[in-house]
Amino acid sequence: MSPALPSPLLVVSAHAADFVWRAGGYIARTTAEGGQAHVVCLSFGERGESQGAWRQPGMTLERVKEIRRQEAEEAGGVLGAGLRFLDQGDYPLPEGEEILSLLVELLRELQPALILTHSKADPYNLDHPRAAELTIRARMVAQAAGYPSPLPPLGAPPVFRFEPHQPEVCEFRPDVLVDITAVMEQKLRAMASMRSQEHLVEYYSDLARRRGVQAVRNGGPREIRYAEAYQRVFPEVAEALR
Repeated sequence: MSPALPSPLLVVSAHAADFVWRAGGYIARTTAEGGQAHVVCLSFGERGESQGAWRQPGMTLERVKEIRRQEAEEAGGVLGAGLRFLDQGDYPLPEGEEILSLLVELLRELQPALILTHSKADPYNLDHPRAAELTIRARMVAQAAGYPSPLPPLGAPPVFRFEPHQPEVCEFRPDVLVDITAVMEQKLRAMASMRSQEHLVEYYSDLARRRGVQAVRNGGPREIRYAEAYQRVFPEVAEALR
């Protein structure tokens, strides 16, 4: 029997749909095993990642935000995850002390055992690496014993980067392929919730299938059909090399 997945899980998502495409399977596996999963959406992706919503007549920015919140909450419900929306705006996602402080307090409140976030680079969408950088900085600050907060310091949860849309140009090299075969139907239903970006469903379905093939070729059980790829940020502490 495989060991339980680390919990609580925290996923830091630049926009309201990123967590579904890139980590939906891992989230579903965590909650299926009885663990807790939390998703922090730094923005709704209202400007740059809501093409379907903006095609509707008379659309406004605030209405797009409402639509994206509803879609993300529906997807989160399918995956069993709790969502927090920081509504910091996108294209560009801001940086600075305000958004950093919000993340630090969330990390101290939730005390995640594992963190998932974006790739280090993404020349097609600079909001993604900015979210990743904010996550790493917030983890560092949340660990500081002298940081002024009523909440306890964070430990040292491992951080993994989930797969970007075009990994070849995003400095993304997978370290881990995670089997999501048992929860792929959940991920498909969660992706279907993101109606403002429905054009991505087929792409990420095909990607999960390809990563599943690679998982088998890298020594995984032949029963694996679907997988997600992740890249480790910090070294793993282990008793032996495997």
